[in-house]
Amino acid sequence: METLQQVKVAVIGYGGIGSAHTATIAAGKVQGMQLAAVCDVNPARLAAAEERFHGVRCEQDFHALLDGSVAAAVIAVPHPMHAQIAEACLRAGLHVLSEKPLDISVTAARRAVEAAKETGRIFAVMLNQRTAPIFRRAREIVQSGALGELKRTVWLITNWYRTQHYYDSGAWRATWSGEGGGVLLNQAPHNLDLWQWICGMPEAVSAYCDVARYHRIEVEDDATLITRYANGATGLFVTSTGEYPGTNRLEIAGDLGKIVLEDGVLKWWQLSEPEHEIRWHSPESMPHMPCRYTEERFEDGGAQHRGILQNFANAILQGEALISPAADGLNELALSNAAYLSQWTGHATVALPLDGAQFDALLAERAAHSMTHEALAKIPEGEYAERWQTRW
Repeated sequence: METLQQVKVAVIGYGGIGSAHTATIAAGKVQGMQLAAVCDVNPARLAAAEERFHGVRCEQDFHALLDGSVAAAVIAVPHPMHAQIAEACLRAGLHVLSEKPLDISVTAARRAVEAAKETGRIFAVMLNQRTAPIFRRAREIVQSGALGELKRTVWLITNWYRTQHYYDSGAWRATWSGEGGGVLLNQAPHNLDLWQWICGMPEAVSAYCDVARYHRIEVEDDATLITRYANGATGLFVTSTGEYPGTNRLEIAGDLGKIVLEDGVLKWWQLSEPEHEIRWHSPESMPHMPCRYTEERFEDGGAQHRGILQNFANAILQGEALISPAADGLNELALSNAAYLSQWTGHATVALPLDGAQFDALLAERAAHSMTHEALAKIPEGEYAERWQTRW
């Protein structure tokens, strides 16, 4: 591990989230991290960054930053460029933190993860909702075996509401070539990640991904995934940007009870003995089984983006374990890739791990006919928006 006192970092992509990362680092809110450079292909945005952060190097081409002047890069460009920029930075010797998702294709993302292994560089992904105490507690319960063998998981996450104005705000938004997908690629990656982080990866996915159900876009704004796990358990994941007020409710049922996460509360029903024992040995047809019920309330949403940035800096400087290693980001991306592939093949069941060749070919067909649109002119504000946090 490098013996550095501070990590000189470049932020690549000065858009909404990139400008927020830049401002956070520049303000000294990430201990051990120094803003050394900003990169953006948009001259107006780059000029805004240059005016705001005096003395910070500003470049239009990220390759100029691979000269050894910085030790790390934070990547916040449109999704299809995440993996290729990450791989170039890693092979140039930089540590990398990429915005989610790792890419639009799990094939490309795997190449970047492999580059990190080959170079020994640290590679993380901005899965900031992993810092939320309520999700960390749910993972602790499930992974400890306190729920017993899992039977079913259901996540209804439909409060990712967006207007047409939102989709019109960026030329790359809601296009196959520019964004690579819709709600599953932009909003719900956090939830797909948390779902598998808490419950584990399924072995098969089938899905309905409805394109332009609520908006004038060319990608999906409503999706339903049905999954099956190796032990026979099933999962249901429903998400949308077209429902208001929407719902955020995660229920996980196991042989020893269930937990429900909603409105910042974790509700836990614990059976005194495994359900399968009662099923086979009870003398009653419909017994009322004693349950211990508890509630845990979580007002704190966790350190979120700043926490992941700090963890990234600590990993470089002190060897701290990553909260969201890039290799983990492959899992949530495989889920969304599999969902799209299912939709494009008549809602067929897609086995995991995903062989990405068929997905890549079908995505390329859609990207070839993709239409960009005129974006609304706006200089980023450099603040973390409420819409990027956990919402109940």
